[in-house]
Amino acid sequence: MKGNSKHSKLRMLRIAVSVVLFSLITFYFLDFAEITGHNSWLERVQLVPALLSGSMVIVLALLVLTLLFGRVYYSSICPMGVFQDLFNWMARKMNKKKKYGYRPERKWLRWGILAVAVIAWFADFTFLAGLVEPYSAYGRMAANVFSPVYMALNNLLAWVFNSFGNYTFYFVDISIRAVASFVVALLTLAIVVHFAFHWGRTYCNTICPVGTFLGFFSRFSWFKLHIDTDKCNNCGLRGLKCKGYCIDTKNHKIDYSRCITCFDCLDNCHKGAMTYGLRKKALPAEAVSAKTEISEETPEVTPKSVVQQQVATPADDSRRRFILTSVATAAAIPVALAGKQTASLFADDFKPSERMVPLSPPGSVSHSHFLKHCTSCHLCVTKCPSHVLKPALLEYGLEGFMQPMMDFEKGFCNFDCTVCGDVCPNGAIKPLTVEQKHKTQMGRVVFIQQNCIVERDHTSCGACSEHCPTQAVAMVTYKDGLTIPKVDPEICVGCGGCEYVCPAKPYKAIYIEGNAVQQEAKPFVEEKKEDVVIDDFGF
Repeated sequence: MKGNSKHSKLRMLRIAVSVVLFSLITFYFLDFAEITGHNSWLERVQLVPALLSGSMVIVLALLVLTLLFGRVYYSSICPMGVFQDLFNWMARKMNKKKKYGYRPERKWLRWGILAVAVIAWFADFTFLAGLVEPYSAYGRMAANVFSPVYMALNNLLAWVFNSFGNYTFYFVDISIRAVASFVVALLTLAIVVHFAFHWGRTYCNTICPVGTFLGFFSRFSWFKLHIDTDKCNNCGLRGLKCKGYCIDTKNHKIDYSRCITCFDCLDNCHKGAMTYGLRKKALPAEAVSAKTEISEETPEVTPKSVVQQQVATPADDSRRRFILTSVATAAAIPVALAGKQTASLFADDFKPSERMVPLSPPGSVSHSHFLKHCTSCHLCVTKCPSHVLKPALLEYGLEGFMQPMMDFEKGFCNFDCTVCGDVCPNGAIKPLTVEQKHKTQMGRVVFIQQNCIVERDHTSCGACSEHCPTQAVAMVTYKDGLTIPKVDPEICVGCGGCEYVCPAKPYKAIYIEGNAVQQEAKPFVEEKKEDVVIDDFGF
């Protein structure tokens, strides 16, 4: 008999909860149609976002959960953990004889990575901590890799349905917001999949700093897995099937700091020697050694043999992906440089509209606050309805790599929109009311008259003034019956509407200069529009 019904139900319950939570949080990242809305609790129950946002109730709840039941956070709540289980399951389906075995804990590596992540956070180098933080790493994969694929499938369905006169699906624009973030997300995906496919949960047990942190507390959990040495016949099967490499079948020991409480070993034990319940006192050393002597005739897969099996597995795929990504990135650089050189040939009389200070999202308070709290999960990037948030390269400096910034190439910030603050789980972007958003000044308008087409081409325009919600850009009398923009930076909120619509090329005539510390814009008075009465037609 394979396990017992009680333990099988535990495993099935764990799988059901994991699938539901994983599906919901993944769809929340991919949902461009706003089916799930903007307020979700799924990303707020992740450990690091709760810690950074000061949600100590959630942090304490996760610690209590770990002290009670072990590392259930990694078996069901963390999306990165469940994602690895998916590929681990695929690997076992493809190779029925796949075995794992036991490996000693690599303490220096686990605690070293955790120490580097903590030091990086205290040194305001949050992006380094965000690289290995599981929720943020999975969020970047979802936002930068999964989302374009999801949109492409949507467009395929839209094409099929529309051809039959059904418009349930509609076409959406597919774009990669930042090449660097896409490359990082793709590399993260390749590394995680490679680890999960070949070595189970080694990524969680060795690399992930959250796994190390919670693993410390799981050593003292009340409910644990136990090995009944009276029932055990030392077949070694439970250890060979443990994807966490934490069951030492030879010595009848379990490394609880690495056990993810997946309950797979309960089903794999034919004798029912594996149980899950309240912790028990450790057996005397003599009892364990006596039981171990019986098992010496049973072949055991040692860490060395497991390593040999893994070395035999080809690793060319991940190398090939890395080489292709590097070539693609290198090819993009000369194209970008060529574009800049072409623009400079026709821009002798133009003044470059180069932003010196980047714009952080509304509600981010200041660059220092934003860089301290943002781990670059890119949830705000994928949720922004105007598509004005873009992962930074080096605009914030190296410490702000991949953190979202305002970019008005594809749109502008809606005057009434507060989505980014509503969805941010880290507290990096504070939630704002619509009234507060109207007063938050992310940046100030700058007008370069010599770039304006009214000045250069002697033609009327006024597009910037028409798109300004605060009247920070107004049209005044110029010459020859024309009008030209006049700006008032004090009442500008930095929404970027003027910059987005400005038709001047190659350099904009009007743009937004960012505020390192967000200010409160001065209130503006709406102009009273007189009703014009027309007595008759004009012809």
